[in-house]
Amino acid sequence: MNLEPSLAVRRPAFPLLLGVHNQVLLVLVVIALAAVASSGFVGDAPNRLVSGRPISLWSAADPITKAGVALLGAALSATCFVRPSKSLHCTVVVLAAALLLLVLAAAGQAASHLTQSGRLAARISLGPAFWVLATCAALALADALQRLNAGLIAQLFAVIGIAAGAVLLAASGIFDALSLTQEFATHRQAFSDAITRHMALVGASVALATAIGFPLGVAAAKRPGLQNPVFAVLNILQTIPSIALFGLLIWPLSALVAGVPRLAQFGVGGIGVAPAIIALVLYSLLPVVRNTSVGLAGVDSAVIEAGRGMGMGAGQIFRQIELPLALPVLLAGLRIVIVQAIGLAVVAALIGAGGLGTFVFEGLGQYAVD
Repeated sequence: MNLEPSLAVRRPAFPLLLGVHNQVLLVLVVIALAAVASSGFVGDAPNRLVSGRPISLWSAADPITKAGVALLGAALSATCFVRPSKSLHCTVVVLAAALLLLVLAAAGQAASHLTQSGRLAARISLGPAFWVLATCAALALADALQRLNAGLIAQLFAVIGIAAGAVLLAASGIFDALSLTQEFATHRQAFSDAITRHMALVGASVALATAIGFPLGVAAAKRPGLQNPVFAVLNILQTIPSIALFGLLIWPLSALVAGVPRLAQFGVGGIGVAPAIIALVLYSLLPVVRNTSVGLAGVDSAVIEAGRGMGMGAGQIFRQIELPLALPVLLAGLRIVIVQAIGLAVVAALIGAGGLGTFVFEGLGQYAVD
């Protein structure tokens, strides 16, 4: 007798995963194992300009560290087959955090072991297996926190705990033999100055973009007729490559300084900080304006009518109803702007604006990745 489709027994799409309760974690474990088995954990180069030979985790780390990584990996693998519970997710958080810190320690130990023979010019860099293993551990930690429905405070504590562990490892000197640490020691002051300049560029551009884009977004939300021309211009600006936009700003700013020489005293010129900030502001306007417009347009009209019924004026409705309800969307746009500005500020080093891009292009020019 034929059964109705609703009563028929449905077979799982993946029969081999019947006993797996956390497929995400299992995939991360498999990826980590594949990376450790097929690629180098660190690279050993005779100097900073030569590509290093890959060395596996099992060849580079000491027996205790290797045993610890293997045990933590096996424990994480075992949790994939246990029924989900709050205690299980807490266990995964602890195991993933411990694995992440142990991977960091293993890299430092490997570098120390490989440089014990007095090779002063040798450079021990981090290999693909390190990055994949550390990323998988971090993703496993994030997945467990999400399954726990951990709030912002709990997530912050997890990040602070891992950061504190990494700081303690660094203070112990375990990372001193790594090429990244050696490069940082050589360029410590320049790196500090570059971070300060980079954050200044990002902060100034985000502040200006918010000051300009928020009123434009409010106007676009209140007057729908403005949306098409405003977004058309902003979309066109987004299509211009960053290097091309920096180049386009050289001539008008140079002409402006030639006409008003006093502007040069404030840093205005064809190259430098001024064109970098202008370009970053132009790129940042679209997310600010769009999220402001979408956030305000998404406020329920019934809530606004209720405010009017209570005797609120237009300004009160905007400040006490529309703005608070649209705030999550506005903050999402601000997050996009900050991430975008941090990335684009790297390219600004090409026009003399400084920042972390200086190290990026210096490393590319010298073929020194670290």
